[in-house]
Amino acid sequence: MTITISPAAPRDAVEIDELLHTCFPRPAEAVLVKQLAIDGDLVLVLLARDETTRELCGLAALSRMHVDVDGEEVPAVALAPVAVLPAFRSSGVAEALVQGCIDWMRDAGAAMVFVLGEPGYYGRFGFSTELAEGFESPYAGPFFMAMAPQCHAPEGARGRAEHAPAFAALTEDA
Repeated sequence: MTITISPAAPRDAVEIDELLHTCFPRPAEAVLVKQLAIDGDLVLVLLARDETTRELCGLAALSRMHVDVDGEEVPAVALAPVAVLPAFRSSGVAEALVQGCIDWMRDAGAAMVFVLGEPGYYGRFGFSTELAEGFESPYAGPFFMAMAPQCHAPEGARGRAEHAPAFAALTEDA
């Protein structure tokens, strides 16, 4: 199977919503992506499609964050959600999406990318709990990770990392 990774377009909204409702046991992630778009906080949604069938098999979203490092605002994004249809899991789709997001943000000049997830998985892309631990966040803890694609954030950096307001509904829903 060969997949194609490309940015989403407005015409993809229905497929994105269906994919998120299929991939997650509750509608919170689909609502999150819609709200991020409505609020203007959605920076990028990358889609993975089966090259032969053109079927949407996964997506990864990046949204705007308010992050300061030692009191100075830096351009930063949150990677969430990452979703892959069950039939396409363990086939490299998620890896291609995550790497695509990192590459896109590196090229766009993002100083930091944050993710909440499994350190063993996201660590292979360069995310680290050590970089994130100096940042105040409601998500702070062993699964809160960051990377600095532009190498602007020094080790031991301190500051705050605020996700877009739409993320508050996820913590209220949990």
